[in-house]
Amino acid sequence: MVKTVFDAKTGALLGAHMIGAEVTEMIQGFAIARTLETTEAELIHTVFPHPTVSETMHESVLAAYGRALHI
Repeated sequence: MVKTVFDAKTGALLGAHMIGAEVTEMIQGFAIARTLETTEAELIHTVFPHPTVSETMHESVLAAYGRALHI
């Protein structure tokens, strides 16, 4: 399970919640995005490899804005 939290006014990435197998391998993606002050628009347009577990990160970003592809 991955949940991504953004500032509603600025689109700034505030943080993420991750639960499950292999999340310790994926959290660095959000850590880098946070350090670089990435916005939701930038993450929405980022290509995540398919098929991989990291796609859940992209889906959580899309879901935060009602645009999830794989529900």
